[in-house]
Amino acid sequence: MRCSPPTPVGAQRHNGFMSGFGLAAADAKSNELSKSAEIVCLADSFGDQSKGQTAMENCLQKNPDINVVYTINEPAAAGAYQALKAAGKEKGVITVSVDGGCAGVKNVKAGVIAATSQQYPLKMAAMGVDAGVEYAKGGKKAKGYTDTGVTLISDKPMKGVDSKDTKFGTDACWGNK
Repeated sequence: MRCSPPTPVGAQRHNGFMSGFGLAAADAKSNELSKSAEIVCLADSFGDQSKGQTAMENCLQKNPDINVVYTINEPAAAGAYQALKAAGKEKGVITVSVDGGCAGVKNVKAGVIAATSQQYPLKMAAMGVDAGVEYAKGGKKAKGYTDTGVTLISDKPMKGVDSKDTKFGTDACWGNK
């Protein structure tokens, strides 16, 4: 599930997942599905848990055999899980997400989400302030992409995929612990 209207961040998360999963990305500016037969549903959650639940319920109506769900944020993943649980399908579906907030890491530990891609907004903010100071002092403008790091958090790591457990994720998460 993704946020709508499609945002640059949402599109990057979506396209990154698709690429990592070996699938062609959907058009980031529309609701058009990729031509790949593996994608059976694409729904907008607006980053909201209840809308994520509704979106997953609708996806299950379209195809009750869904076995992998990815969301571009953890509230949508929590909502999708509620729909899957209500349908008795929570054990047979792998759900992955993005953010790495404390609530999401708790959901990884609880088995609601199999893995989340943890980001570091405090580091992003600090780097942004540093760039602003550099500009104010000497006129040097920040440009291009800046990698602020990301860590896959999972208590069930896949062989060959670099990840850390929920202990690491809890120590590094943002939001209410």
